[in-house]
Amino acid sequence: MFKLFLILLLFCSLLFAKTDYSDMSTEELLALIGYVNSENEPNLLMELDKRVVHMSDEEKRVYLEFKEAQKHAEK
Repeated sequence: MFKLFLILLLFCSLLFAKTDYSDMSTEELLALIGYVNSENEPNLLMELDKRVVHMSDEEKRVYLEFKEAQKHAEK
């Protein structure tokens, strides 16, 4: 059981360390919103911008709400 936990922990750490967002699913990218550091955030948002036309309505809602909140935070 402990080995399984370590393998799962390693997998999760690799997932969050990944900066090549083009290999990740849209669902994974949306889950990362708010968890990436400020240096990687522009790359994440750029990748999501490319995918907006293929997003479901729910995915678009989550993404657009984040962008709107981000605009208000910058003011």
